[in-house]
Amino acid sequence: MRGTRCRVDMCAAFVLRASAVALRADALIFLSLVSWFASSIALPGTALAADPDYPAVVPGRAIELPRDAGSHPAYRIEWWYVTGWLADRERRTHGFQVTFFRVRPGVGEDNPSRFAPRQVLFAHAAVADTEIGRLRHAERSAREGFDLAYAHEGRMDVRIDDWTLSEQDKRLQTAVTGTDFALRLELEVTQPVLLQGASGYSRKGPDALSASYYYSLPHLAVSGELAIEGRTTPVTGEAWLDHEWSSQELDFEARGWDWTGVNLDDGGALMAFQMRDAHGRARWAAGTLRRPSGELTIFAPDEVAWTRLREWQSPRTGIRYPVAWRLELGSRVFLLDPLIDDAELDSRGSTGTIYWEGPARLLDADRQPIGRGYLELTGYK
Repeated sequence: MRGTRCRVDMCAAFVLRASAVALRADALIFLSLVSWFASSIALPGTALAADPDYPAVVPGRAIELPRDAGSHPAYRIEWWYVTGWLADRERRTHGFQVTFFRVRPGVGEDNPSRFAPRQVLFAHAAVADTEIGRLRHAERSAREGFDLAYAHEGRMDVRIDDWTLSEQDKRLQTAVTGTDFALRLELEVTQPVLLQGASGYSRKGPDALSASYYYSLPHLAVSGELAIEGRTTPVTGEAWLDHEWSSQELDFEARGWDWTGVNLDDGGALMAFQMRDAHGRARWAAGTLRRPSGELTIFAPDEVAWTRLREWQSPRTGIRYPVAWRLELGSRVFLLDPLIDDAELDSRGSTGTIYWEGPARLLDADRQPIGRGYLELTGYK
């Protein structure tokens, strides 16, 4: 993410530093991409900041909306992540995700030019198409500036060209267009904010410095349009928003991440994740369960267990992904089952990133459906 002709060793050093801060799969993907992107767009003479003054993530900081729905440009990395299920008039079901990232790379911060890459934005979107049984996906990237790419402070308003995510009066709007699909959706906030971890301070490893500020908006009521290969149809559904920002380093023993966010049929909400080490063992884990009454349970690492039930092997990459899981949160047992097996996002032709991300059903221990959400699996070889 560095000056126009930064040396290879400087770029590599930055990638290692930047990757360390990644707190979910998409952030890791983004940071590696930004390393290349910022170096390609930086102005001649633009230098890497020696030690950017990134704010620390610490317990006790109150998250306040709508202020904290906007950008936090002093922090190193930030993302807004929307996932959900859609149904059209023929009752066909699709999953979708729209993610915007912002990063402060520490490049050109003293350069007065409007072209200096002080903030870099990246976005990706996908539709899980049940008709073809795989993902349709697209990406965008840009340095912030000229009202063409920005992440505003104080309110949710993020844009890269014609890709947008914004909020006004508790209604979110997003619009993205890919080669073979497009989404134009309105998402209405129906429930209070769900603060993850300790009132929004979310640990990602044994070291307290491995953390982010993290909140969710479950049960977003969705309406709008989905276009696939030029055919547009009205859709309705339900979605989940995650918003996280951080400056901290990820635990260096972590090599992969499994995450799920689920809208429960009874009006409750469930989030769980685990960080895996190089041997596939849980390095850290956490979970949150909010009941319809609003009662909240936060699960400690030793109260969260992910057990693989079934694998799917990609015919493109040969990677085996554990797409079905048994998830234990305290004394509760849940099962996660994918809507489609082939939710691999294979970007070897562009960013080079490969991971699995798709819609999943949540079942109880008797295999009765109790919720719908998204599942993310990264770091598998």
